[in-house]
Amino acid sequence: MNECCDKENRPSLPEMFGSDVFNDAAMRARLPKNVYKKLRATIDEGKELELTVADVVANAMKDWAIEKGATHFCHWFQPMTGITAEKHESFIAPTADGRIMMEFSGKELTQGEPDASSFPSGGIRATFEARGYTVWDCTSPVFIKTDGTNTTLFIPSSFASYTGEALDKKTPLLRSMDALNKQALRVLRALGNTTSQRVTATLGGEQEYFLVDRSFVEQRADLRFTGRTLFGAPPPKGQELEDQYFGAIHERVASFMADLNEALWKLGVLAKTQHNEVAPGQHEIAPVYATVNIGVDHNQLTMELMQRIARKHGFVCLLHEKPFAGINGSGKHNNWAIGTDDGINLLNPGATPHDNMQFLVFLFAVIRAVHKYATLLRAAVATPGNDHRLGANEAPPAIVSIFLGDQLTDIYQQLKKGAASRSKQGGTLQLGVTTLPAIPKDTTDRNRTSPFAFTGNKFEFRMVGSSQSLSGPNFVLNTIVAETLSEIADELDGAKNLAAKVQALLQRYAKEHEAILFNGDNYTDAWVKEAAQRGLPNIRNCVDGIHAMVTPENTRVMIKHGTLPANEITARHEILLENYVKVVNIEAKTMLQMARREILPAVLQFAADLAAGCNAVKAAGAKPDAQHRLLRQVNDGAVQLETALDGLAAAVAKAVAAGHADKQAAAFRDLVVPAMAELRQAADTLEAIVGADYWPLPTYAEMLFSR
Repeated sequence: MNECCDKENRPSLPEMFGSDVFNDAAMRARLPKNVYKKLRATIDEGKELELTVADVVANAMKDWAIEKGATHFCHWFQPMTGITAEKHESFIAPTADGRIMMEFSGKELTQGEPDASSFPSGGIRATFEARGYTVWDCTSPVFIKTDGTNTTLFIPSSFASYTGEALDKKTPLLRSMDALNKQALRVLRALGNTTSQRVTATLGGEQEYFLVDRSFVEQRADLRFTGRTLFGAPPPKGQELEDQYFGAIHERVASFMADLNEALWKLGVLAKTQHNEVAPGQHEIAPVYATVNIGVDHNQLTMELMQRIARKHGFVCLLHEKPFAGINGSGKHNNWAIGTDDGINLLNPGATPHDNMQFLVFLFAVIRAVHKYATLLRAAVATPGNDHRLGANEAPPAIVSIFLGDQLTDIYQQLKKGAASRSKQGGTLQLGVTTLPAIPKDTTDRNRTSPFAFTGNKFEFRMVGSSQSLSGPNFVLNTIVAETLSEIADELDGAKNLAAKVQALLQRYAKEHEAILFNGDNYTDAWVKEAAQRGLPNIRNCVDGIHAMVTPENTRVMIKHGTLPANEITARHEILLENYVKVVNIEAKTMLQMARREILPAVLQFAADLAAGCNAVKAAGAKPDAQHRLLRQVNDGAVQLETALDGLAAAVAKAVAAGHADKQAAAFRDLVVPAMAELRQAADTLEAIVGADYWPLPTYAEMLFSR
């Protein structure tokens, strides 16, 4: 009865949506008109926010948050750890009579001071240089969040050192947005657009994840410490029947999804799509697009809430790119477009894209950017987890290429030869059933194997790993497209015959960048060979990907557009290498501990019981042939396991002693990772023959299929 009443009293979805966000509606309702206008000018036009205005805004935010039960506020930022950070402060302030009052000033809203020495800085900050600043990003809405019984006002913020260097993932993104806006407006003005005042990248981040029963995770150190299984033999059934994808959602999972959606909707996250993914136990959630910095913030919130809400339902949410060997891993499809403040999607081809000059110019700017800076895009998705996923016949390969589809490829070929005069049309699709209507057919098919695919009015960058912040891939995309737009603007400025100049430019680009276009199957070995012949880079591992970010061409473009100055590029290169070393070292140490303390003792106990059984059978007058054969297998496997253990321990010791981070990273890649593979193979072989009652770890069959 109470549950029924609760449902009846719950607000409707439109009433619920954004209720925990100090959004535009809340600002209009609670701020004086002149203050609201000045704050909007800061948000929309980048004008400086006066402290007196900040004081009024802060007071309104405080009152709104307290009404919703908040006692604290925090600057919520994204350091180079890849997750978010928060330092909570209460609203209380002492009064002369020994009481308290609730205060929140404009200075507290706009600036915080967390310790900067304990976050990764790549040498920018020493341990004794502790001061750092968080700065309110007013373009991303403030919100409240309740954790347990604690309710806090969260203020999205940038994070910088005392000397001004960015120590976070948000600041370069905001810089890249300014660069893209500046160069895109130059091109629009050259093309005759005088009305659009601002250009912004938009983002929709599809998030894949696994749900595993919490009881299994608690029994596995590898899942607890690394987020993936370091051991595990294949189950009898995997994903080969293709029955998981878009299958009926289990009620326990559906309940988790319902709670997740409600939490996200309250925070203004436009969670739209949910479904089962290809692998057993794998799922996906996708939002409607938002401006790119809000989209990044929303994805960080989504990952945090997924993990918290999963625990309430007895699950653990795994965001690692490859939690289970042998089945599909998880990515995060980065749907990216460019739009103007007056509602123009610059990547919308329209009904006749062949004569849509504005669309073609921006399309070719993206094609040129991706071809010229393919290694920088690859660097943006270089993570230890992605090494297990990219190119594993479930995700794009490590080769960057572009899928345009039939219609745009046809226009591309026309432009290569001269002018484009026609656009292929989709027509209608007849299904041969009289009760089913004819449906409009798209102008091209989709290509799930492409790493960078045009999907109607946006590009989908599919190489991004599921655990990654979306900031890095997007500030790289923004910056490299800003660069090619800058080149285009330089050519078009002052053109006497604009149409002829654009046609000549597009024809030249079509000839120069055809190598990056590929509409076929990116999973095949034939494509790998063809890509090499085309001269496309194939950066196969994370370490080489990280090094790609500091090549002269890649550093030049980041410095030119102000996204990252030289010292911040050097620092981030160092941070990423150190992170690779730390991640692989943790995995290796976890493997050593699990193999020594759990797997090997279980194997030896099984062998001892087998030996006792052999003696018992022999004493009974029978021949223990089957027992002897199994005992020899187990004993040989135990020897191989022990040898692999020693090999991994030696490899770790050698890698740790290799010296600087770049040498350590190379050693962990070349020595430790292969040694881990050998230890895993030895253990997984034993799992298939050791008695189930003896094996100390939950199996793949249990973890993937228990709901």
